[in-house]
Amino acid sequence: MTDKQIQATAEQSNMEKDPQDWVTGDEPMTGAQRSYLKTLSEEAKEAFDDTLTKADASKRIDELQEKTGRGAHAGQH
Repeated sequence: MTDKQIQATAEQSNMEKDPQDWVTGDEPMTGAQRSYLKTLSEEAKEAFDDTLTKADASKRIDELQEKTGRGAHAGQH
């Protein structure tokens, strides 16, 4: 499959599964999630919860990216 074919079907794939559907979603957040979430929490002046699961951390990252203007969709509103 070429890169263009992969890109064309990416929106139909499971690359962006809902975190609630993740098989490992109830495991503790990853180190990368922890680090990024801590940074975002500080920037947003919000409490950092280090007990979140992978799925909950992903959702919280999305929320804080929206609030701080970081992330893939920043400035597209």
